[in-house]
Amino acid sequence: MSAAVISTSRLWPVAMLLVAMCSIQSGASLATSLFPMVGASGATAIRLLIASALLLAILRPWRKPVTRKAWKSITIYGIALGVMNLLFYQAIQTVPLGIAVALEFTGPLAVALLSSRRWLDLGWVALAILGLVLLLLLGEDTAAPIDPVGAAYALGAGVCWALYILFGQKAGAGNGTQSAALGITIAAIVVAPIGLMEAGTAIFSLEVLPLALAVAVLSTALPYTLEMCAMPRLPTHTFGTLMSLEPAIAAVSGLLFLGQELGTLQWLAIGLVITASVGTTLTGKSRDIIEAPVPD
Repeated sequence: MSAAVISTSRLWPVAMLLVAMCSIQSGASLATSLFPMVGASGATAIRLLIASALLLAILRPWRKPVTRKAWKSITIYGIALGVMNLLFYQAIQTVPLGIAVALEFTGPLAVALLSSRRWLDLGWVALAILGLVLLLLLGEDTAAPIDPVGAAYALGAGVCWALYILFGQKAGAGNGTQSAALGITIAAIVVAPIGLMEAGTAIFSLEVLPLALAVAVLSTALPYTLEMCAMPRLPTHTFGTLMSLEPAIAAVSGLLFLGQELGTLQWLAIGLVITASVGTTLTGKSRDIIEAPVPD
């Protein structure tokens, strides 16, 4: 096989993963337009309900039986996914998108670091902590001071992201697409009552549904499909390195679509979190790296 063919075979999955990440963050930006109408909880609920309906119709996960052991992992995976999305949408009400994703990214970063016991990883931990300190302790003269409640929501979403990764690996061991469809359905069941309590039946209004459909496609259906196609074709370290760009893509999306300007130190802080993640990916052993799609 020629070098050109090898390069092309590697280029397409990289392109798919980059498009998936851009799609996710574009969806998150668009989701903020739903907040004035149905609140963050309502937006989360209707997005997950539509996404689960689409995936159930397309993937039909009931065609293959699920073991009791698998149901346990899928259930925890689904609950973690639902709460993660709920907390993340609560966070981006008051925290710029790029910073919220950087704070949330501490979840997968912690999973990767805690799975290793090497001294080198202490350096990546220190770098990530420095980035978080810069994000959380910046003064009021910055372009976008951080709301502590919103930051807490983002960090909580990071904890759920870690659980999503750990149990998502177990849930997807047999059939990844089936587990994804069932997990998202469970997430919708968990979050829907919360959204209905906040927004009531307004989440099903004709004003909300077109936007919610677009958010569901951009944030769930399209990126999950692209990631499922890209991951088997990419080495683990390449996937992990590309996924580390998520906070930067989120920051650019926030700037382009929401006009969220960040200060120099905030960009530096996001860069430190990204560097820590890239370093962990490139220097970790293959078994230390967690392969999981970005779920926001």
